Amino acid sequence: MSNIPNFKNLVFKDTSFANLMNKRIYNILLIATKYDAFMLEDDGRVDEQIFNEYVSLSLRYPPRFTQVSTKNEALAELSNRNFELVIYMPNMDEADMFGSAKVIKTKYPDIPIVVLTPFSKEVSKRVANEDLSAFDYIFSWLGNSELLLAIIKLIEDKMNVPDDTHSVGVQIILLVEDSIRFYSSALPHLYRFVLEQSQEFSKEALNAHQRTLRMRGRPKIKLARNYEEAVRIFDLYKDNILGIIADMSFSREGKKDPYAGYRFGQYVRNTGLIIPIIMESSESNNVVYAKKLKASFIDKNSKSYPQDLRKKIMQRFGFGDFVILNPQTKEEIMRIHDLKDLQKKIFDIPDDSLVYHLSRNHFSRFFYSRAMFPPAELLRRIDVSDYKDMNEARQLIFDVIVQYRRMKNSGVVAVYQKDRFDEYSNFARIGEGSLGGKGRGLAFIGAMVKRYPEFDSNHFAVNIPKTVVICTDIFDTFMDTNELYPLALSDASDDDILKYFLRASLPTELVEDFMAFFDVIKGPIAVRSSSLLEDSHYQPFAGIYSTYMVPKVEDKYEMLRAVSDAIKAVYASVFYKDSKAYMTATSNVIDQEKMGIVLQEVVGTKYNTHFYPNISGVARSLNFYPIGNEKAEDGIANIALGLGKYIVDGGQTLRFSPRHPHNILQMSTLDFALRETQTRFYALDLTNATKQFSVDDSFNLLRLNLKNAEADGGLKFLVSTYDPYDQVIRDGFYPGGRKILSFVNILQHDVFPLAETLDRILHVGQEEMGRPIEIEFAVTINPENCSQAIFYLLQVRPIVENKEVMNDDLTIIPKKETILSSTSVLGHGIIQNVQDIIYVKTDTFNSADNQTIAYELEKLNSQFTNTDSGYILVGPGRWGSSDPWLGIPVKWPHICNARVIVECGLENYRIDPSQGTHFFQNLTSFGVGYFTINPFREDGWFDEAYLNALPATNETTHLRHVHFEKPATIKMNGKKSIGLILKPD
Repeated sequence: MSNIPNFKNLVFKDTSFANLMNKRIYNILLIATKYDAFMLEDDGRVDEQIFNEYVSLSLRYPPRFTQVSTKNEALAELSNRNFELVIYMPNMDEADMFGSAKVIKTKYPDIPIVVLTPFSKEVSKRVANEDLSAFDYIFSWLGNSELLLAIIKLIEDKMNVPDDTHSVGVQIILLVEDSIRFYSSALPHLYRFVLEQSQEFSKEALNAHQRTLRMRGRPKIKLARNYEEAVRIFDLYKDNILGIIADMSFSREGKKDPYAGYRFGQYVRNTGLIIPIIMESSESNNVVYAKKLKASFIDKNSKSYPQDLRKKIMQRFGFGDFVILNPQTKEEIMRIHDLKDLQKKIFDIPDDSLVYHLSRNHFSRFFYSRAMFPPAELLRRIDVSDYKDMNEARQLIFDVIVQYRRMKNSGVVAVYQKDRFDEYSNFARIGEGSLGGKGRGLAFIGAMVKRYPEFDSNHFAVNIPKTVVICTDIFDTFMDTNELYPLALSDASDDDILKYFLRASLPTELVEDFMAFFDVIKGPIAVRSSSLLEDSHYQPFAGIYSTYMVPKVEDKYEMLRAVSDAIKAVYASVFYKDSKAYMTATSNVIDQEKMGIVLQEVVGTKYNTHFYPNISGVARSLNFYPIGNEKAEDGIANIALGLGKYIVDGGQTLRFSPRHPHNILQMSTLDFALRETQTRFYALDLTNATKQFSVDDSFNLLRLNLKNAEADGGLKFLVSTYDPYDQVIRDGFYPGGRKILSFVNILQHDVFPLAETLDRILHVGQEEMGRPIEIEFAVTINPENCSQAIFYLLQVRPIVENKEVMNDDLTIIPKKETILSSTSVLGHGIIQNVQDIIYVKTDTFNSADNQTIAYELEKLNSQFTNTDSGYILVGPGRWGSSDPWLGIPVKWPHICNARVIVECGLENYRIDPSQGTHFFQNLTSFGVGYFTINPFREDGWFDEAYLNALPATNETTHLRHVHFEKPATIKMNGKKSIGLILKPD
């Protein structure tokens, strides 16, 4: 067993098909008399014939032909343009029929020249006496346009073989034949067969682009016309030969040798390599020599020669079905059609058959012929005698297929095919339109993770949940066929819009696709919006539309109804009141918005009647609130127990910088830890069968407390325990005592490398995107073994920075010239067109009124919707918090016209700065300034007395709106985290 490689840690590197077949023939110069050219074209243009040949075989780049009749015309063309191939049809009536071509070859030695001539006895005689060394090949023209395709491909193969075999192990079929007549008819058959087969196998690719690229990996064909040429090609490429087709009689040492094919076969067999050989001969008694070489035999005189050749190549060279034989009787036991089929049947292959096929390299040939190079190379290296137990060999082949399929599926947007989407599929699309913002982000993550193999660590691999994106064209079809636009664009209420959308029907072809998807998905499905404008680089649309979660139920029709309703509800959310207001605020036109849908397996674990992940999180590569020795570029992460909606809604999370995971502000004092850590979390209610969808997309989420998680056993590795007797917090989970979500085992004791992984993803992602990024992620932990955890990357989007240069030194501006100044600022640049400020009056503030203040703000905000001016907003506590006791619970659309938002701590109301994801994404996208001040402890300054002395445009019990005569200038330096608002001149 010592020789068996350890494939457990094997990482397949994907084949770069784009680098194959790089040398192409684009332009061909055809030198022929007008008559020969006409005969060649058979009353139609040769370009058209070749184009049709290419199209029928899904080939690209058909070459262009330029036809000339004389040597001088040819030389003129060659001096003006690039040609990769010259096809020369000699004029039989000229005494020196090859003279013109020889002149051309002398002047242009690097351009291949092929002679094409209709063969007759006369021509054969003249060809036999000519020095033909100037020509690369001579072909007999039999009026078959497929020969032109074969000539082009033969020359292209010759140009590409050295690079393609070296770079990925592309295979070669070697044809050894010296009869011009014969190889002129055999090569078109051979090429058509190989191209059709590669077209067939390329269907295993995941989308049309990959299919075309995959065909570049097809076996190449090399033609040898004598013994010495055959040996030279064989010696050069012997590790890449898929099979050999050899005539029995051809030239050896300058003379015709009736047994040259047999001698060449012996030469091949003496190397010890197992290579299939097909011997051909016009003399049927030569079959005895084929038997000696254990080769197949074909009679060249057979009427069914082309069919015989196809059949033998299918059987011997790994094309077609893989037929598993009984080694004793040679009877068929089973037939394997493709990779998935082999994976399914590998454990059913009997031991003796497995030994027989493995020892003859049949498995690797099966992969090679399909251009699956990584597994083919690996299986070829296996020596079957190393295995005492064939179950190990079966397991190895199974593991190799799984690993290969995982690698092929990652980082690729596949076209969804219901019979092909399975547990190794990762990302597929339904429809032809755009993936939308979220869909594009997910596709980008997949491709990024694939490019960096270090993310595929066995210990803590980076995964992407199974995802199917329904493209935007399905949205168009849905809206048009159900005639929903008039209602959707009207002033109907959100509930009415939802009601009409739920009554409408989705395109029927989606039904079977969904049914197949449900078979593969093991848990609940998240139905997320992925609109054209959402998460895009310059459009801040995060969190505006709905996301629904649908529990997995056994009844597939019930599941179908729930997922379909969720999709329709997400479509409806495009036209809700808040979305329309938001569209207006961002100068977008609502009927330009198109909605894609992301169907994604929800990450988490089932606990009795509810479902949630152990950790959800959001991380950014720029930290606008660095503390201690953190730097802005070190990034920031917020993690929480349960579903990520808790973080998005501005709930209490644990904040840390991935480069400083031991530096956790919330755990710095006992009081802080007890007051500032998470006590509630969201889980999906699995008992709510979603009979009726609501405008509120969290209608089937449960808001639970830590006691529930403790009962589930989900807290074991995440908490510290407060000991009330000793007044200390102990690392880890102990019976009794209040549990504190400190994630201590993960951040302090590195049970698994969460911080390191986040740091890597943030910095690689920022580099790949060329701008700061924000990611969403989730982690599930094995309840039996805490070091076994799976990390899922759920989303990536750019953080858009305001690029206006801000070089002023803000520290030298006197305090009395400012309304407000802060040393904790998010945002960068200068804002100069704001003439309004709305502030919460501190002297009458009571947090019990926060909900009322939110309503009043919504009204004031709407007055700014159609103006460009915007306002400065100042208030105590955490803006946008879902907990009204922590701050004023506004949603982004209710304050979307604010240009600067200030969180102002009060002596008796101190709240940590907010980091609610969607809030922050919108702030940064809009270039909104975000100031935190605590004037009561000399941290920042707010001249409320100055504002109170000015007349109010609007005033309520809680709020005051002041309009300045001239704009107030706002200056922010985000890198230094300093900002101020100057009093108007």
